[in-house]
This record gives sequence, structure tokens and C-alpha cells, in this order.
Amino acid sequence: MESGVLFMDVITIGDAMIAMCPVKKGPIIFSDTFERKIGGAELNVAIGCSRLGLKAGWISRLGNDDFGKYILKTVRGEGIDTSEVKFVDGYPTSVYFREVLADGSSRSFYYREKSPTSTMKCKDLNEDYFKEAKILHITGVFPSITKNNQDIILEAVKLAKKHNLTVSFDPNIRLKMWTKEEAKSYIEKILPDVNVILIGDEEIEILLGETTIEAAIETFHGYGIEKVVVKKGAKGALGSDGKNVYEVEAIKPKALVDTVGAGDGFAAGFLTELVKGKSLEECVRFANAVGSLVVGVEGDNEGLPYYDDVLVHLGQAKKVER
Repeated sequence: MESGVLFMDVITIGDAMIAMCPVKKGPIIFSDTFERKIGGAELNVAIGCSRLGLKAGWISRLGNDDFGKYILKTVRGEGIDTSEVKFVDGYPTSVYFREVLADGSSRSFYYREKSPTSTMKCKDLNEDYFKEAKILHITGVFPSITKNNQDIILEAVKLAKKHNLTVSFDPNIRLKMWTKEEAKSYIEKILPDVNVILIGDEEIEILLGETTIEAAIETFHGYGIEKVVVKKGAKGALGSDGKNVYEVEAIKPKALVDTVGAGDGFAAGFLTELVKGKSLEECVRFANAVGSLVVGVEGDNEGLPYYDDVLVHLGQAKKVER
């Protein structure tokens, strides 16, 4: 849908959805009015990276309907390359409804059984698109939708390794989409080709069983993963390069409004600093800051900040309000 793009800092593959977000907080059974927004884990990361100044590309398929056209228009407006996004007939754009409670916690209800991305084939991946990129970022969400998507990700990782891209992986395990056993079995196929893993502390048990964070870090390094980052929510995060472990405190959010998208913001922040050549500790600190800004705004990606906003939040810059 666009052409002439020769270089990308980050490319990602994922299903986009229309996000139906409640106007008022509370149980969804009592929510009568919803706002139309967009969502999708991998797309959120692409938006986050673009706002932070990276050149981001997104590979996907959208339903040839008004929802799909709305998503494409919005994504283009964020400055993301969409040359590898195509419309397909007969497969409606995915939709999900959200429940947001007063404490900022939420639940998601998916309607994506006939996702447009299920029409993709491994041969549809444009190898030239990988040749000119630095990082391939993948998550566990896309392969959890269909078996077809699992094959697509394995092929994408193969192309990334062939052309020396850094493979970044966020397990982002959604047990509404697949079982623990299915997630573990598939993710184990990916781990040997991963360079950076960004994992939530609660996901460690699913992949490795009962273990400590320290032991889990050693296990992940044993797969050959160079940078292991464990997200601990309000307790901060830690990063390991195999030699040193850096414990980075959380940055207190200005407000806790909506926790959805915080992990995607964390990933975008981490990858942005990684591209800039920052140290692992700096990458984690910046990622923490992005995540803490995201939770202060309702929506999947509305709270994703611009680079200067993060510097202000870190106390490294000042913002003149008036």
C-alpha cells in the first residue's frame, strides 16, 4: 500500500483489531456505550516505536471493510510503513471488547476467529523487507490466533536470522487464546533464535515451571538469548546480559488509569534505546518510564508517549506548560 521504503529500525507482524472501549468503568455486563479505537499487541509496539522516533514497519492483513480502512488510515497517520499490509475479502477485521474496572484492571473479549491474517502464507513474507531492517519484534499473541500464524512467525524468524536482524520476543501469553501447554510447546521452538526476551515475571512459570527469576534468567541465557529482561510491574524490571544483572526500580506513574498496553509500551521503549546503542540498564530504565506513562491514559495505545515526554518523566528534561 506504500512503496519505496528502504530501511526500517523495527518491523513486526500482527493482527490489528477494532477495540471497543467502555465509556464508563465497571463490569462489561453493565456497559452500554463503547468508543471505537484500535488495538493489537504488535501494532501497539510499532506505534510506540514510531512515536519515539524509530522507523517502524508493520506486516499484516486487514478485512476489506470500513473497520480495516479505519485501522490503516490511523496506522499511516502514526508514520508507520504499511507497504506489507493488504486488504482481504471475506475475512472481517478483528474486533474485541474491553472491560475496565475502577482500579485500572481490565478483561478482554475477543472476536477474531476468522482473522484476516489467517489468509497469510509463508511465501507472502517479502524477504527484501527483512534485508533492510535492524530488529524483528514478535510476540506470543499472533501465533496464538491460528496454527497458520505459528508457521508465519517461524518463517519470519528464519528470514530475520538469515539477514542478521536482532530478534526481540515478548511472550505476552494470553490464556484465552491458547493453553499453557500449547504456548510452552510453541515458544520453545522460537527461543533458540531469540536475541532479546522481554518477559513478565508471571509468565516464567508457564514456560519453565516453578523456578526463581534468577534460575529462569540462566535458563534463557542457556538458549543463547543475549539479553533477558524480566518485567515485574509495579516492582520495576531487571535485565541480564549474562554477565551482570541490573535491577531497575519502577517509575511511579502520575496516575493508574488503564494497565492495557503497558507491556507494549515497555517493549517500544526498550527497543528504541537498543537501536540508539544505549546500555542494557539504560534500555530498561527508559522502558520502565514509557510503561508508567502508558498506564496513565485510557486505551491500548493512546498513552504511548513521544521521546521528549519520556525524558521529562525521567527528570532529564523540562517541559514548559504555559
